[in-house]
Amino acid sequence: MIRVANAPCSWGVLEFETTATTAAASQVLDEMAAAGYAGTELGDWGFLPTEPQALAAEAGRRGLALVGGFVPVALSRADALDGGLERTLRVADLLARACPAHAAPLVVLSDDNASVPNRTARAGRIRREDGLTDAEWDAFAVRTEAIATAVRDRTGLRTAFHHHCGGYVETPDEIEALMSRTTCSLVGLCLDTGHVTYAGGDPVAVIERYADRIWHVHFKDCDAGVAEMARTKSWDYHTALRHGIFCELGHGAVEFWNVRDALASVRYSGWIVVEQDVLPGLGTPSASAIRNREYLRALGL
Repeated sequence: MIRVANAPCSWGVLEFETTATTAAASQVLDEMAAAGYAGTELGDWGFLPTEPQALAAEAGRRGLALVGGFVPVALSRADALDGGLERTLRVADLLARACPAHAAPLVVLSDDNASVPNRTARAGRIRREDGLTDAEWDAFAVRTEAIATAVRDRTGLRTAFHHHCGGYVETPDEIEALMSRTTCSLVGLCLDTGHVTYAGGDPVAVIERYADRIWHVHFKDCDAGVAEMARTKSWDYHTALRHGIFCELGHGAVEFWNVRDALASVRYSGWIVVEQDVLPGLGTPSASAIRNREYLRALGL
């Protein structure tokens, strides 16, 4: 049965530098549970407790499962592998030790998004020449598998790769470049409905194409008007975020009822994690979380 979680990014805890002042972890977890979510991702390292018993206690007293942890690694660079592997294993160790054996949280691996100027500048309108060469893709995939293998061998956890605007795995062609070079039993896919829509793709087509590799799902909407303005005005990724590119569920271009049906058709039984990246001036996170949960309940989720 699909269960619905949320993530600290919906309260402004983002994986890149911002000037936002975020709520305390205790407030975020309280509001998340009160809104009716059943689980949470970790957010940035250190936002939630990094001692396993303390983390399990904070989540457990609110009835929240720990469903995964997002780890960005610059997988296009050989010199980033060692540090990235260390950070990923740190997250995997924490999840494995804080969660009961049957919980099976996931490591959500991604590129180090918004760290390459050209990719940040052209997010939402990527051209072929903005991407990696075949040899660079081969190396990217090898590093991805190296991290997923280390996570599996050390903790038993699985790794799902999160395609993401502002990184090297953004467009449907780039998702295919990585999936076709990695082992299906080792590297899964974290489908993000908002990011694939902004990148020019269709989340339903991604589900159909990678049915057996969809191990984790992020529900995020994408405002079509903001997306068009971003392309017309050549906004970078951060500017699009500030203008609310990822709006509340049901207010954008993503047809979530079709995504729901596509997930059902492939018998998806993992987590759906609501992510609505929030920056100052974009509303009250707790109120948005409540509206997003109500929207999904109306869809039967």
